[in-house]
Amino acid sequence: MTINEIIRKSLEEDIQSGDISTENLGLGDQMSKARLICKENGVMAGLEIFSSVFKEIDESVKITFHKHDGERAAKGELLAELFGKAASLLLAERVALNFLQRLSGIATLTAEYVAAIGDNHARLLDTRKTTPLLRQLEKYAVRAGGGFNHRFGLYDMIMLKENHIRAAGSISKAVEQVRNYDTSHKLEVEVTNLTELAEAVAAGVDRVMLDNMALADMRQAVERYQGQVELEASGNVTLATIGAIASTGVDFISSGSLTHSYKSLDISLLFEE
Repeated sequence: MTINEIIRKSLEEDIQSGDISTENLGLGDQMSKARLICKENGVMAGLEIFSSVFKEIDESVKITFHKHDGERAAKGELLAELFGKAASLLLAERVALNFLQRLSGIATLTAEYVAAIGDNHARLLDTRKTTPLLRQLEKYAVRAGGGFNHRFGLYDMIMLKENHIRAAGSISKAVEQVRNYDTSHKLEVEVTNLTELAEAVAAGVDRVMLDNMALADMRQAVERYQGQVELEASGNVTLATIGAIASTGVDFISSGSLTHSYKSLDISLLFEE
């Protein structure tokens, strides 16, 4: 589904047979100005989506942005000014804000995680734990916040997790079976201890996910295998723990929290009197 289709479906969900609140005001072609205000500190993401929602309703709506995606905004800061038919602004307002607030919330949380990594070389990755049908937007917001995208879906990278390995019988058997059919995609395997890690490295995988491993074990993993295989830490990644995880020297840190446990950024659209 394209972004434009997502926008149209979202508007259809909200409007359905019509905006009976606005329609009964009898506004006609009355023109209005509105200001988009950030109500708390954060990182912006989704401003173009915000604009596209209004344009879907009424191409004549004019929006002047004072911020761009990826930029920080302070509490009380003016993000954009809008001018257009009052009825059009009211019709698009909620859906546009829903996208902007949520994507900016993801970008803001991502930026906090990136800052907590500090000078360590680890890259912060998202996961597939996204809102159904909104993955491309949420992963974009992660990039806006300074993070990086893991695989987009089941189709662009092979990842053998616990249940794949159990179904195949072992890490070695799972890797061998996959390599018999596909050598063109990057292959990652999830492990939970150093013994499994050694088996995965011996099997010739490209990346290993160190799942919920202790910091001491992660350090050993880096000491033994850095340069031989990419090492990704996952599990129990929070703002309180990510700095220590990054200090072990792993190459990547992945966290589903970026797209499933964020708080929407408080942003308001206010008409000028």
